[in-house]
Amino acid sequence: MMIDNNQLLRFTTAGSVDDGKSTLIGRLLYDSKSIFEDQLEAVENTSKRKGHEGVDLALFTDGLRDEREQGITIDVAYRYFTTPKRKFIIADTPGHIQYTRNMVTGASTANAALILVDARHGVIEQTRRHAFIASLLQIPHIIVCVNKMDLVDYKEEAYNNVLSQFEEFSSKLLVKDVRFIPMSALLGDNVVNRSEHMDWYQGAPLLHTLETMHISSDINKVDARFPVQTVLRPQREGFIDYRGYAGRIASGVFRTGDEVTVMPSGFTSKIKSIDAYDEILDEAFAPMSVSITLEDDIDISRGDMLVRSNNKPEASQDIEVMLCWLNNVDAKPRAKYTIKHTSNDQKAMIKEVVYKIDINTLERNSEDKTLSMNSISKVKIRTTKPLMIDSYRENRTTGSIILVDDATNETVAAGMIV
Repeated sequence: MMIDNNQLLRFTTAGSVDDGKSTLIGRLLYDSKSIFEDQLEAVENTSKRKGHEGVDLALFTDGLRDEREQGITIDVAYRYFTTPKRKFIIADTPGHIQYTRNMVTGASTANAALILVDARHGVIEQTRRHAFIASLLQIPHIIVCVNKMDLVDYKEEAYNNVLSQFEEFSSKLLVKDVRFIPMSALLGDNVVNRSEHMDWYQGAPLLHTLETMHISSDINKVDARFPVQTVLRPQREGFIDYRGYAGRIASGVFRTGDEVTVMPSGFTSKIKSIDAYDEILDEAFAPMSVSITLEDDIDISRGDMLVRSNNKPEASQDIEVMLCWLNNVDAKPRAKYTIKHTSNDQKAMIKEVVYKIDINTLERNSEDKTLSMNSISKVKIRTTKPLMIDSYRENRTTGSIILVDDATNETVAAGMIV
């Protein structure tokens, strides 16, 4: 199977405090030779100073954590590494309950979620919470890393226990692809290199799984959606009459000659040309950034959307959203916010809180109507003008919104359209 080494896989890591998340990321970077020599030297010196026999892998990520605790860097730490087969971005988010919003932020664009489970303790409340958020965010692939297998003598029985506990719980969730890997991040079993201690496990180690995971189908290729970000009128020689609509294709494929409808106005036209940075294309697909010109002169501006005439999103001012509240100030009843959806900004009001999810038991509470930090609730929102929406399950780009407080300009909530 050919893999495009320019393909980027984003994954997020989640686990309880001592499940070995830092060690796992450190082991991935160390064994895949993705660490700069000066970084390696610094960590080796610190490990010696602290009296460790080998390299303390957790130090590769904990340097950032120190900064994070001092409030210097953002709460989600992103790391980049590359292997000959693929490029990776890791969104490392804190595991505590008070950081639900950080996990939502870090996981919102991920192709895969790594959920760490301590082989000794099995599936705990935290595991269920992380799996629920991953399913809520429609992360296409979940890898359950059954870690610390060295502490249960690499017994298959301990691994099978975690497997059955997780599967019993995840059968209630909307998750397409769940894989399980028994490993020891500390000793390197099944992280980059295959373990010699677990002959009973026939699957691939973690890095190979990440390198070969099929992710091109994660993008919706059926529903053609092109939110217009800006109108290009160069007014210079050779481009006097050029009127291009620039933006990033949210989903689907656009080809020269396709009939498209402009929403919300409903006017139709045909695609005259598709221009990329330095070439003219016959077709373009998500997530490419292009400029599209049309056969007809139609009044189009930022926030409008070009779609296929036979496949349109819903244009609505009333939307139902699963909302994660990100702000430490509670939402005020019927307060006004700016809603941002693709390139479209409108004023909006939260009309009603339908129910709140208890993030520990995952039960719905229709009595508690407060939107407070880290809460996840189903709400009804009314906007001043229609938004061109798909459900988040169908389309992660046109199905997501954020709310901004006009007074402080802070992003107060992120939502998935139901």
